[in-house]
Amino acid sequence: MTKAVVKIGGKQFVVTEKETLLVDLLPEGTKELTLDALLVIDGDKTTIGTPLVKGVVVKANVVEDLVKGEKIRIIRYKSKKRVHKENGHRQKYSKIEISSIK
Repeated sequence: MTKAVVKIGGKQFVVTEKETLLVDLLPEGTKELTLDALLVIDGDKTTIGTPLVKGVVVKANVVEDLVKGEKIRIIRYKSKKRVHKENGHRQKYSKIEISSIK
């Protein structure tokens, strides 16, 4: 099984074929991604790029455009002052599936 390390949106992911993962929201209308590999693991053989591995391309398809993450609650509180503020955040992701590593 071949594994590769790719960089998507400033973050690095270890990926294999047929794997689905959540990445930061991609621009609207993106259907396919072609990514360069930073590192490739093929069985016992490991190839490290300087900075990219030549000849290795990772292809991915966008499965869902907008997936909302879990809600995070932020609470600011000052004791004995009757002051509190509550806020929330839900990160938006794109769901992609790795189709091939060649």
